[in-house]
Amino acid sequence: MTAFLFALCALIVGYFTYGKIVEHVFGPTDRPTPAIRHNDGVDYIPLPTWKVFMIQLLNIAGLGPIFGALGGAIWGPSVYLWIVFGSIFAGGVHDYLSGMISLREDGKSISEVVGNHMGSTMLFIMRVFSVVLLVLVGTVFMTGPAGLLSKLTGVAVTYVLPCVLLYYFLATLLPIDTLIARFYPLFGACLIIMALGIMVGMLLGIGGHTMPDMTLANLHPLGPDKMPIWPLMFITVACGACSGFHSTQSPIMARCLKDERLGRPVFYGAMISEGIIALIWATAGITFYDSTGGLAAAMKAGGAGTVVYDICVGFMPGIGAVLAMLGVIACPITSGDTAFRSARLTLADWFGVDQTHAKKRLLFAVPLLAVGGILSQMDFNIVWRYFSWTNQTLAMIVLWTGAVYLYRTKPGSKAYIIPMVPAIFMSAVTCTYILQAPEGLKLSTDISYPVGIIFAVVCFCLFLKTTILRKTR
Repeated sequence: MTAFLFALCALIVGYFTYGKIVEHVFGPTDRPTPAIRHNDGVDYIPLPTWKVFMIQLLNIAGLGPIFGALGGAIWGPSVYLWIVFGSIFAGGVHDYLSGMISLREDGKSISEVVGNHMGSTMLFIMRVFSVVLLVLVGTVFMTGPAGLLSKLTGVAVTYVLPCVLLYYFLATLLPIDTLIARFYPLFGACLIIMALGIMVGMLLGIGGHTMPDMTLANLHPLGPDKMPIWPLMFITVACGACSGFHSTQSPIMARCLKDERLGRPVFYGAMISEGIIALIWATAGITFYDSTGGLAAAMKAGGAGTVVYDICVGFMPGIGAVLAMLGVIACPITSGDTAFRSARLTLADWFGVDQTHAKKRLLFAVPLLAVGGILSQMDFNIVWRYFSWTNQTLAMIVLWTGAVYLYRTKPGSKAYIIPMVPAIFMSAVTCTYILQAPEGLKLSTDISYPVGIIFAVVCFCLFLKTTILRKTR
């Protein structure tokens, strides 16, 4: 219990301290935001701050901080360190900078933001990379809830999937205040209540379970040789620590903020909130099943959805089943729909197509949803694994972009160090993972570890070459 409470306090303190530092370094101003300057009644719409926060939280969360945290908890309480330090020093910085830079640049999608600061080659790569990631996210969060709805209703998944696809089509096409801004606050409340209810249940000792003590040992049932913490856990737990997908969602809300000073509670605050949710679920997984071995066995036997249901019912008798169903069905849908919406906006920015008229939105919405429907027929686990690596690779790119942006806009300061340090870390994580992962090159750690470090050093040297060293010539 002590380890959990300490980690929880660290996340809260991190928001009020390091989050304030990041905000001060960026320097919000009184200039009119894109929502005010370009109010088009579709994507650029000023919304109340609480709604923007709830939409941002659901956009970036979905089942990520639940399923990912449960998967990461199999390595043991050491996952606390990644959730806490990742959320404060990497994820929060990533989300705040991606949202605020987009806000400063008329709410442009993240691919345009990266290209503006990293060059035309990176612009093209990011455009393709972002659309692929977003379609993968939409597909992952389409098949998951469709399968769960099928189990709950007894209706074949082939009939349920088109219904989910139809909702995604409407959420992608219609103005943001028609569906998303109306229903997200309700779903957001369910996500928060579910997490808080489980936390209270654990702290009260409902069911006689004992919360784990802190240890840095690798407690994965398959052993440290087959499942090393580095880098596997850092890819498994993405949305609860640092996730590139968030940078594709932040521009959506950058088009709805009424004041630059709201960036910290919305962007940095939503990331910390997600970190708290991930912390609760990681703890709940180990606590409810009494060990990492028990959690791993439950995940293998019934899947993450069944684990979520059992934990909710166990720690929240009475309302747990209802919240679990809402959580594991509604939460992924609220990330999947905005993934396709963000893909539409990315393509619109890419080809310079105005999105005020419905016919022009259909131009992108129809093919995107068609591709998502085709991909939904693939093996869910394969799509998820590639999504996870792509997700963290995007986070690495965006952090480097933030470092370049701060170097150029804050001359004479060391502000660029704030995103540069996590960018170096994520460079090593992503390179090491793809070298040794089953879906990667399957190389031994004797090769993947040193090459991953070398790749991070090369990225750092390229950053120096294009910024600091170029200026001194």
